[in-house]
Amino acid sequence: MAIKITVGDTPAAPTEQPSPIVTSVELKLRRSMNGDYYISDHSDIDIIIMKEKKKILVIAKDLMSELVYGAQDRLFKFLISHGLVVPDSVQGGSVYGSMEGELLASDQLDPIKMAIINISKWIDEERPYFEFMDKFEEMESDRFTEPDEEESTELGEVPHEEQKGALRPGYNYGPYWMSYSY
Repeated sequence: MAIKITVGDTPAAPTEQPSPIVTSVELKLRRSMNGDYYISDHSDIDIIIMKEKKKILVIAKDLMSELVYGAQDRLFKFLISHGLVVPDSVQGGSVYGSMEGELLASDQLDPIKMAIINISKWIDEERPYFEFMDKFEEMESDRFTEPDEEESTELGEVPHEEQKGALRPGYNYGPYWMSYSY
């Protein structure tokens, strides 16, 4: 189901021309039964915009790590610098590894729509980073599964040695043999 968000003046009456669309965003966005918005475009975090509570909740996608905390921190710094979140309201949420912040109120603009637009801008700034990480992981797996000629050897190319490692064949080691060497 597509969600249409218009930023600008209130919709005009049917006889008048509609107001121009100021901006449009493209996000993986879902809407819950109570009207909250779930944004899942980022590779490390999911962003939930709570419409009724006027809050933004950020949770880890898979595992909690420094990468997730860093992404949460960068998002809230971005939203604070753009005047959307109350700076002293950013705190850990009730879900493990989550972070939440309260949206500022506005008489002129809809804070929910402004949050969606600014989150889209932040994700566009972050996109090269997580696309690089995906490419890097793919390159690493290709390096191990299909190595170059200089990084691989054919079977039998490396000669077998008679003695390898620290244990020499023919010697029996007892568990307490060192304790009797006074």
